[in-house]
Amino acid sequence: MTNKTDGWKYQRRLLIWMSMLLLVVTMGITSVHSVFAAAPSTSSTGAVYVIPVDREIEGGLQKFLTRGFQEAQQNKASWIVLEMSTPGGEIQAAEGIGEIIRNSPIPTAVVVQDRAASAGSYIALNADRIYMQPGSTIGAAAVVDGSGQPVKDAKLVAYWKSEMRAAAQLHSRNPNIAAGMTDANIAVAMPEIGQTKEKGQIISLTAQEAQKVGYADGIVSSVNEAVAALGHSPADMVRVEPSVGENIARFLTLPAVATILLFIGIAGIAMEILIPGFGVPGVIGVIAFGLYFFGGYASGFSGSETWLLFGVGLVMLILELFIPSFGILGILGAASLVTGVVKAAYDTSNAFISLGIAFAAAAVFVSIMAVVFKKRGIWNRFILSEQLSSDQNYMSNLQRELLLGMEGVSLTPLRPSGTVIVDGQHLDVVTQGVYIDKNCPVRIIRIDGSRIIVDEKVADSEGHEGIDPHHVT
Repeated sequence: MTNKTDGWKYQRRLLIWMSMLLLVVTMGITSVHSVFAAAPSTSSTGAVYVIPVDREIEGGLQKFLTRGFQEAQQNKASWIVLEMSTPGGEIQAAEGIGEIIRNSPIPTAVVVQDRAASAGSYIALNADRIYMQPGSTIGAAAVVDGSGQPVKDAKLVAYWKSEMRAAAQLHSRNPNIAAGMTDANIAVAMPEIGQTKEKGQIISLTAQEAQKVGYADGIVSSVNEAVAALGHSPADMVRVEPSVGENIARFLTLPAVATILLFIGIAGIAMEILIPGFGVPGVIGVIAFGLYFFGGYASGFSGSETWLLFGVGLVMLILELFIPSFGILGILGAASLVTGVVKAAYDTSNAFISLGIAFAAAAVFVSIMAVVFKKRGIWNRFILSEQLSSDQNYMSNLQRELLLGMEGVSLTPLRPSGTVIVDGQHLDVVTQGVYIDKNCPVRIIRIDGSRIIVDEKVADSEGHEGIDPHHVT
């Protein structure tokens, strides 16, 4: 009986220990499961910051994205989503944006709404995920110049190709496809879509093709669908929009607007210099140039050095009008002014085109104004406007010869020089060394170059007038 009781106690104790062990294991498994299950939900606790990339890639966009990424990081966002529709742009700006994405502690996804061409494809490849809408494309990242022609600089092409390959490798995408997007001189096999890029072609992938070759993580119909694929709802979305200042700067840097501002600036200041006295054209010109440089500065294209270069150039051009420098001040001033204008633009070639058009139009406009207001021009300071006329007692030698023998009256005493009036004309004359009093009749007896020589006219004993014989030599 005792042995049975001890056995039962042993079995009960063993059962309790096994139950406790099972409970501990179950709790451990549940805890581990909870940890792994909680991982996705942890990333879903923050907001999703949606930032538009809907223009050319340039310094202004880079500055805008920097602000957007900083706001997302400060607010501990879960994801940053870039709404992309861009034809490409500057390599330097694209590299800067790519660096922002790579260094961000927040994962980034790109939703290609229309196209991610050229520099846009490089930015997309730096992102953790790429989603594409139906009908969108990615690729065509060959280096081109301002006119859209392929750049033949082998070093630049090789450098950009290596950058594209490195961006693709960040997230285990086929680097050869990225190279084929930039270099037309290589062949790239793409068995996933049954195609091979031959030499002379540049790769550009549709949404379906990109998904098959691993360049798209999914095809979505909207940004909301992409956000849902990231484990969030539309309620978690926070849109980052350009500020008023950024929108103004973006408008001012449009090529057409920049050209108009340059035209107004050049024409206004030129009118103020060449046709002074108005004031208004000069003020308008300064404002136009101020807006032009503000757009470049606010967009991140330039710094304060552009203002300095422009100001120095303008001062030199003004000094050239008043200080003879054999053209040195004019050349240096023009070079400094042009450099300042070009450095303030995001694209050098566009800046030269805008400046050329603006200068030609301003030259025509100022020429017309110069004709209209010719009497107020600065050139009048350098032109003798007074005329030597007989009304102002100026007389040529031919006119003086016609006075020979004419008679008049002395207006002043002649000692021996003075003034007489002959036929209504006031003449400066001299005698032959004798004194003739005021209001005496005189006669012009000789013309000696610019000198008019007179003698007193006297009456003889019979009352006939004549020349004083003692005065004649």
